Amino acid sequence: MKVGLIQTRTPARHEAALAELQPLVREAAAGGARLIATPEGSNILQRDKARLFPQLKPLEQDPVILGLQALARELGVWILCGSALVLREDGKAANRQALIRPDATIAAIYDKLHMFDVDLPTGETARESETYEPGDRAVLSEVEGLRLGHSICYDLRFPALYRALALAGAQVMAIPAAFTRPTGEAHWEVLMRARAIETGSYVIAPAQGGFHEDGRGTWGRSLVVGPWGEIIAKLDHDEPGVLLAELDPAAVARARAAIPALANARAFNGP
Repeated sequence: MKVGLIQTRTPARHEAALAELQPLVREAAAGGARLIATPEGSNILQRDKARLFPQLKPLEQDPVILGLQALARELGVWILCGSALVLREDGKAANRQALIRPDATIAAIYDKLHMFDVDLPTGETARESETYEPGDRAVLSEVEGLRLGHSICYDLRFPALYRALALAGAQVMAIPAAFTRPTGEAHWEVLMRARAIETGSYVIAPAQGGFHEDGRGTWGRSLVVGPWGEIIAKLDHDEPGVLLAELDPAAVARARAAIPALANARAFNGP
């Protein structure tokens, strides 16, 4: 299967975000992608809660999700919205991933499990838990025979999630992100390769990149990693763009046969 990763720089309004995504999704589809994945926060990025919350909609009413559903139907492709910041039924916010079928229906939904709460040495702080309610379950889906494990950004740092997904049959790990620049420069590529190697899986990682309207800076460098840990495709910049790559399920089987770490793991007593 050919996949297309969208790298974007999401604005602070839904309409502007959709306008930026549309030509990139069309470009990926024209390049032959059957599954097109967008980054975390594809619908809106706004750090100021007072400005963010009045704009949030439920997933089924979100203008960007509706626009991506229309594109999926028009182009006959699967679209993974890496995440949309949406309003939950209880009035709280969720950082929610949605897999859209070519008929525009929603095939799977995943809410980000791990909240990024940190004080960085640069002085930048993040408190996702003050804005978003975390999810409570792992999600596995299937796209034209490929089994896809769902995750979002900071989930990357918790390998137990990916092991559980791989044991459940995932061949491809989706890790859309809006990585900060300091952590991206230090850890982005090595962690993506580690998750691929540990599970013998493909990793597809569409990213936000550059400096956004709300003042944040994101790392970019969207990439696709093979199940042996090799980088198959990569954007070496922060600018909006499209990254195409072919995924071969047989490569997953070969990697897992060569290093059967999933099968060889043993339970043990704690120290």
